[in-house]
Amino acid sequence: MSPLSILTAPIRLALFDPRVTAPLLVALLYYPDKLRSILPERFHHLLTSQAGIRTLSVFLGLGIVRGVNRKLSQWVANNWKKDAKFIKSQELVLISGGTSGIGKLMAEDFARRGVKVVILDLNPPKAALPSGMFFYQCDVTSSAKIAETAKQIRKDHGDPTVLINNAGIGTGLSILDSTEQIIQKTFEVNTISHFWMVREFLPAMIKKNHGHVVTIASMASFMCATNIVDYACTKASALAFHEGLHQELRARYNAPDVRTTVVNPTWIRTPLIRELTAHPKFKDPVLEPEEVTTAIVEQVLSGRGGQLVLPARMSFLSGIRGWPLWMSDGLRNKASDVAKSLEGLDFGAVKKDRDPERWANFRKET
Repeated sequence: MSPLSILTAPIRLALFDPRVTAPLLVALLYYPDKLRSILPERFHHLLTSQAGIRTLSVFLGLGIVRGVNRKLSQWVANNWKKDAKFIKSQELVLISGGTSGIGKLMAEDFARRGVKVVILDLNPPKAALPSGMFFYQCDVTSSAKIAETAKQIRKDHGDPTVLINNAGIGTGLSILDSTEQIIQKTFEVNTISHFWMVREFLPAMIKKNHGHVVTIASMASFMCATNIVDYACTKASALAFHEGLHQELRARYNAPDVRTTVVNPTWIRTPLIRELTAHPKFKDPVLEPEEVTTAIVEQVLSGRGGQLVLPARMSFLSGIRGWPLWMSDGLRNKASDVAKSLEGLDFGAVKKDRDPERWANFRKET
């Protein structure tokens, strides 16, 4: 998070918080003399400013509408039920792609909070796992290997109560620069694996009417630009998967207490995009990995499902497909033009499979 964002956060939050704006507006309208006795004299002219009062009234109204909207979304996402109980000693969290990146950070965070964690990955962890974390090597694009691994997990720990479909890959290659093998693998890891994982682990959650499935999608679910077409397609599919899963749990399987969450983050500062974020022309907001993992972990611990758009201030982009074409396409054009101008990025290393850190899963799976 940028220093400016940190410094201005209290002001931005206060302006849209009715708990701040409502008392302030009441004080301005009915107790101006009391405020004059508190505030320095140079601020007294603001107490009689009609423009200031109107502006504060607008912020109060927006804050109320925003709060009601957020609460309605929360209740609908949780089938009009209160937050599910999350008893740390009785839960088992399973994270795919859990030996590196945000998967690793999530696993460590859960373990620190006293929750048992199982991580699946093709690549073994580089260091000894802390207490409460267990690794199983598994190719999540293979339903047979998932079934085999699941059998061992159940034998060792019981049924997972939280499934976080986190494994993901991407290249930044254009449609014509990519290869058939890379495109297929991107879909297999980023989308199809969700089906295999849920088909294996969801029945036990449905039987108990207790559990949580977290789908890691992306802001690319809402907006596609040049060089991320395959990736954006898989993440749009992941978003649709989350939406359909939520509906089937409610309407088909009568398991309203099995919660579902989809996470749509913007760029995350990981080795995968190190070259991109280091480019002088790259100006997009970039999240620190801990910002993302903390939000996900706290969502699971709350027993509440829903949608996490990170950073939250970019939530307006979730409706881009409903914007007028001149607006939505204009924004896509701007993103694509920026991507086109990022000269010197070695995306060819991915295509030629020369970077084991960046494309480790692909190397082992193929």
